[in-house]
Amino acid sequence: MLSPVLLERLRSWWRVARAQGRMLDGGWLFPGLDPIDPLSTRQLNRAIHAAADAAGIDKRVSMHTLRHSFAPHLLEAKVDIRVIQVLLGHKKMETTALYAQVATDILREVVSPIETLHSA
Repeated sequence: MLSPVLLERLRSWWRVARAQGRMLDGGWLFPGLDPIDPLSTRQLNRAIHAAADAAGIDKRVSMHTLRHSFAPHLLEAKVDIRVIQVLLGHKKMETTALYAQVATDILREVVSPIETLHSA
């Protein structure tokens, strides 16, 4: 998924980076220290750790942490788990269920079917 807001920010980054000479014609969207090379895994991990520090997150984080966070956030927004399955590219629902650990807010909102019965 690429939101319109993120797309616009990426376009702004592209314009600024090109104007500053940090990006070559036909080069990488996220160039490495040398613009000829892509951003390395190590550089990306450093950026993730720096962002976690800036956000005051004390837990251990990684690129995979973002993937693990994606499904619960979508569940909390009431996105159907089958849609989440497609977005994550899973063939089996069981795999999605591992990522989509049930969010507490959703559990609190569940109403027992018994509550909906009308007394006769």
